[in-house]
Amino acid sequence: MAQPRALVVRGGWEGHRPVEATELFIPFLERSGYAVRVEGSTEIYADAEELAGTDLVVQCVTMSQITAEQVAGLSAAVVAGTGFTGWHGGIVDSFRASSDYLHLVGGQFATHPGKEPCERHGGAEDNFLPYTVRVTDLGREHPITTGIEDFDLVTEQYWVLHDDLIDVLATTVHPTREWHPWQRPVTSPAIWTRHWGAGRVVVTTPGHDLDALEHPSVRTVIERGMLWATRTA
Repeated sequence: MAQPRALVVRGGWEGHRPVEATELFIPFLERSGYAVRVEGSTEIYADAEELAGTDLVVQCVTMSQITAEQVAGLSAAVVAGTGFTGWHGGIVDSFRASSDYLHLVGGQFATHPGKEPCERHGGAEDNFLPYTVRVTDLGREHPITTGIEDFDLVTEQYWVLHDDLIDVLATTVHPTREWHPWQRPVTSPAIWTRHWGAGRVVVTTPGHDLDALEHPSVRTVIERGMLWATRTA
């Protein structure tokens, strides 16, 4: 059996520590038998030959820009069977101006609600809230999340706009607070998969910083997601 090939694409907004964050998972990929290539640009997505031989793309590129040719190359590769995965803004807040990318992923970061205004001091912690990631019934049976219990985090809680072609493995609820404008609790997907052609997409929304990524449940979901998304025979 041929050695699986993983492509790690990282860059974009430095606040999400794309180099340090991806370096947490490259050793796991290597221990799992992957040949790993690392790129600091999405230019690689326009290389059809390279992507055709890639079994898994792990992306950590928050915001940034992507060309139509690059997103078309990525989408074509996924349709042909290449797996695609990532976490937090590195996958679900990438390339805001590209509707084709949004169509591939199935969800888009909208906001992360913040603390009460009087408790904010201008740092990232202004948006760190305690919340629970709740595994769905589907998630309890899925290879990515089976055996994982609901877990609590204190970090950015993503509010995601999404379509119903995603398979939601875990959710999180944004409660009503007097300083927020919404008037009833809102449920957002926190972990999901998406079948796109012959390919598999996995999105994990927790992961703002290294502490969140090193949470045992978050790390387990991301690592299992890499294995599950990888091109199947």
